[in-house]
Amino acid sequence: MNQLNLKITNQNAHFKKGIELKDKYSPEEKKKLEKVSKDFESMLTSMMIKSMTKTTDGLFGKENYGGDVLDVLFESEISKHITENQGLGVADQIYKNLTGENISAFNKISKEKLLTNIGQFGNQKEVESVNTNKVKPNSSAMNRVNEYEDLIDAASKKFNIDKKLIQSVILTESAGKANAQSKANAKGLMQLMDSTAYDMGVNNPWNPEENINGGTKYLSKLLSEYDGDTDLALAAYNAGPGNVKKYNGIPPFKETQNYIKRVNNYLNILE
Repeated sequence: MNQLNLKITNQNAHFKKGIELKDKYSPEEKKKLEKVSKDFESMLTSMMIKSMTKTTDGLFGKENYGGDVLDVLFESEISKHITENQGLGVADQIYKNLTGENISAFNKISKEKLLTNIGQFGNQKEVESVNTNKVKPNSSAMNRVNEYEDLIDAASKKFNIDKKLIQSVILTESAGKANAQSKANAKGLMQLMDSTAYDMGVNNPWNPEENINGGTKYLSKLLSEYDGDTDLALAAYNAGPGNVKKYNGIPPFKETQNYIKRVNNYLNILE
C-alpha cells in the first residue's frame, strides 16, 4: 500500500473557529467541558503511543508476561500525564472552539475568584460561598461583629457614616476579631496602623471602642476627601491615599481591588 502524503498549510484548519460563547456556560459546565476535552486528547495521545510502539510489540515487548495488559495501563497513564502537563494543544483547541476561551485562562480566573472568597484574617471556614461573585460572613464572624453593635451605632451617628459600611470594613479587616494583628502591624477590629491611630486620637488600638471610633473617623475623612466616592475611600483605607493619588484612582494592586470587592459584597448582603 502506497503511503499517502498530505500537504497541510494550516495545521489548525480542521478546527473551526468558535463563536464567542464565554457567557453561555456556567463555571461548572466549563469544568466538565475541560475534562471532556482533555479526555479526548489523552485518548488521541494513547493511540499515537500505541502506533509508535507497534514495531517493538508494545512498550514491554512481545515475550513479556502480561505485557499486553501493562501496555494498556502505561499508555493510559503516560497519555494522561502528557495531557495534564504541556499537552499537544488538542484539548485547548477543542475547549476554545466550544467556549471561546482558553483552558488556562478559565483556570486562572477560577483561582482568582476562589482567593477573593477567602477572608484576610480567617480561613475558608470564615466565609460561606453564595456564588462566584458574592460571599457572606460566617455566623461566628457576624456574631463577633454584633457584639460591638452599640459601639458601631454610636460611631455611625457621630461621624455620619452608614452602619453597614463600618460593619463591612470590620468584617473584611479582622473578621470581627479585636485582637487581630497583620504582618504590617495593623491592629484591632479596623486594622489601624500606629500612625493612623495617632492621627485619629486613638491611644489604645486594642480597645474596641477606640479602634472603631478611630477607624470610622478615618473613613469619614477619606469619604470627605474623595467627595463621597466609597470605592476611592476604601482604596485609600487599604493602600494609602498616596497610592490613590499616584495612580489617579484605584491602584492596580490585586489586594486592594479584592479588598474593595469584599467590602462591597458585605454591603450588599448585610441588612
